[in-house]
Amino acid sequence: QVQLLESGGGLVQPGGSLRLSCAASGSIFSISAMGWYRRAPGKQRELVARVIRGGSINYADSVKGRFTISRDNAKNSVNLQMNSLKVDDTAVYYCNVKAVGGYDYWGQGTQVTVSS
Repeated sequence: QVQLLESGGGLVQPGGSLRLSCAASGSIFSISAMGWYRRAPGKQRELVARVIRGGSINYADSVKGRFTISRDNAKNSVNLQMNSLKVDDTAVYYCNVKAVGGYDYWGQGTQVTVSS
């Protein structure tokens, strides 16, 4: 049984910072990507950032220069440092792990609210 444990969401003012963390436990073989997605109210889920096996990193255009993703391979964890947060960043953020063989795992989601 694979579990993704997320932490770090909350309420922050515009311009503030938050750090999201996700730790994967259980039997995961050959992780191909780890990352974060988000779903804002009334919108579809979208990719925020991900680290692909080999080290390549993808960011959504809307977060480039403000968010930084990092992965700890030894701990099967991934973090998302979010700076200069905007109201439009308000969403439920989901940790995602993809593994070879078509396996796709999701965390339960953590709420990030940016509001004054």
